[in-house]
Amino acid sequence: MKNLPPMHFVHHYLINPTNPVKVNLIGAGGTGSYMIMELSKINLAMLKLGHPGLQVTMWDGDIVTEVNTSRQLFAESEIGLNKAVAKINAANRSRGTNWKAIQQPFKNNHLPFLPENGANIYISCVDKIKSRFEIARILKKLAVQNLQSRDRPLYWIDMGNAKDTGQVFLSTVTEIRQPDSKLYQTVSNLPFITVEFKDMLRSMSDDNEPSCSHEDSLKKQGLHINSAVAKFGASLLTDMFREGMTQYRGIYLNLSTYTSQPVKVA
Repeated sequence: MKNLPPMHFVHHYLINPTNPVKVNLIGAGGTGSYMIMELSKINLAMLKLGHPGLQVTMWDGDIVTEVNTSRQLFAESEIGLNKAVAKINAANRSRGTNWKAIQQPFKNNHLPFLPENGANIYISCVDKIKSRFEIARILKKLAVQNLQSRDRPLYWIDMGNAKDTGQVFLSTVTEIRQPDSKLYQTVSNLPFITVEFKDMLRSMSDDNEPSCSHEDSLKKQGLHINSAVAKFGASLLTDMFREGMTQYRGIYLNLSTYTSQPVKVA
């Protein structure tokens, strides 16, 4: 077994669902504004291949400002709108979907634990460390409450970035039963980033004040890092649906050195 390549087999419901796979996309800012459009592309491709596709709900409590139009994927005509509403409207107009926006942050005190808010996949595009720990707590709670539900949480994809670097990490919310395999060393649990990198995350600062000018915004983060992170996250998700298994659970990328490093499931 030790010489077999590690592999995670994707939960069977994602491959052959009876209804669209529900996705909660948390954050509509730098990376989230690009990721919603990637999800729209994935959904269309899946529908063309006979899959029920995706049903996406986007969470964000912020308003589009003039500064957001330089680095985030917003138009000047969307200034003053809620970010989630703006991006969901754009996605729905583009692809004819009926996706939803919730004009609140994804927080425990803002989240009514009702079946309609459940999802199989959670994708976080947040810029604060404390938000990731909050998401982890909510997912653990939802996993217990919705254990037998069709919309029970299965996976968490977290995406984050600094000025020119970024990362994507895939986690399992609950243990995913794996088939017997003579070809692979199957991996049923992919750890939360808040567990695997707990000490490092707690040592980092959340002192990221909103940018007050286009120049300030572009100095804090490169022009292309958000879209690059979204592309890699979307590619990982696409492979999960297309292949039904993955030997990778994440990636590190660095646009300043034009390099990337995949992370295997084990």
